[in-house]
Amino acid sequence: MSGIRLGVVGYGGRISGLIQGVFRELAADLQVTGIVDPDEAGVRSRIDSAVPGRGWAKAGGGIADDVTFYRDIDQMVKQGQLDALAIGTRCNLHTPLAIRATQYDLPLFLEKPVAVDMRQAKALEAAFDGSRCRAVVSFPLRVSPLCELARQYIDEGAVGDPVHVAATNYVPYGTTYWEAAYRDYDVTHGLFLQKATHDFDYLMYLMGQPIVRVATTATRGHVYGGDKPSGHRCSVCDEVADCLESPQNRRRNSSGGTTSDHLCLFSVDCGEGHRLNEDASSAVLEFADGSQGVYTQVFYARRDAGTRGANVSGYLGSVAFDWYTDELKRVRHHAPFSAVEKASGGASHFGGDLELARDFIALVDHGADSRTPIETGLQSVYACLAAKESAEKSRFVNVRLVGQN
Repeated sequence: MSGIRLGVVGYGGRISGLIQGVFRELAADLQVTGIVDPDEAGVRSRIDSAVPGRGWAKAGGGIADDVTFYRDIDQMVKQGQLDALAIGTRCNLHTPLAIRATQYDLPLFLEKPVAVDMRQAKALEAAFDGSRCRAVVSFPLRVSPLCELARQYIDEGAVGDPVHVAATNYVPYGTTYWEAAYRDYDVTHGLFLQKATHDFDYLMYLMGQPIVRVATTATRGHVYGGDKPSGHRCSVCDEVADCLESPQNRRRNSSGGTTSDHLCLFSVDCGEGHRLNEDASSAVLEFADGSQGVYTQVFYARRDAGTRGANVSGYLGSVAFDWYTDELKRVRHHAPFSAVEKASGGASHFGGDLELARDFIALVDHGADSRTPIETGLQSVYACLAAKESAEKSRFVNVRLVGQN
């Protein structure tokens, strides 16, 4: 198909970056011809400042006038003559918009998490069950070259039958979950859904089994959150000289995070109790075949402390990898063999974004299968919701399975 006409709901930074980057890299004639977004003025400003011809209906110049803004997704689909849809809104809006999209049977690119609570997840599953709509869920880790290489070796028998997986995500940019919109629990519903949704998905992919039971713990308020006034900012704080999160100290220490004035990470409006994002959390995972795993995510790591990856092991060997180093190591347990190699995944989500774009364009062009269909998004959400419940109730929780009554 030439000249894909794409309608976008929620033209935020993530979806616009994908469109202007990897989508256009693979489909130079892809055109965003319709947008639904409450901040039309802000979106038009970003369009005007974008690189000419990068993902917009007119090839060149300030092109805001050539993009039609619509009231809602229904109006856009009915009037826009679209070939496909992309949803890139804030997290709590993904489900209701995706449910609307299922009525039109258009190929759909859907940001994660696909739902933020059980009610949403069940409604979304039911909507897709009654639709011909097919989705590419934004799970770049699963389709990244490094993860695909690990899966290849596991399938070839490098570990024997997988028995255990140990995974970590030490996030070196974790401050974004306290100094921007992500601090709003009503938007995020916690960092299991924000971050672990990626990790639970790729772990199920590597183990070849769904997660069926979890036990989790979560630490809140030990690092971030506090008693500073609501709306407090660095620009009005009398502790700015000593605070490690102030713009000047972040610049001095090269410790990451925004280096302009920002909301305080230690204020009351970061939330409290279970409505405060986790500083760190850990999970014990049981898979459907009885294999098991452990997972930890930490949001206060900085600089070279950042790590993300897993070690899958069985009786015959282990396969371990880290996206930050782009390295995979294989070890045979009963022979003098070990090897380290790189996958050269690239910068944008370790090469996963390019693969997502490849899948989405192939789905639109000729109905190719998605490697991250809606079922993967839902199963990950069900695992994350069980993890949240387990942390709150301090007990093992069974995970709902897609298709379960």
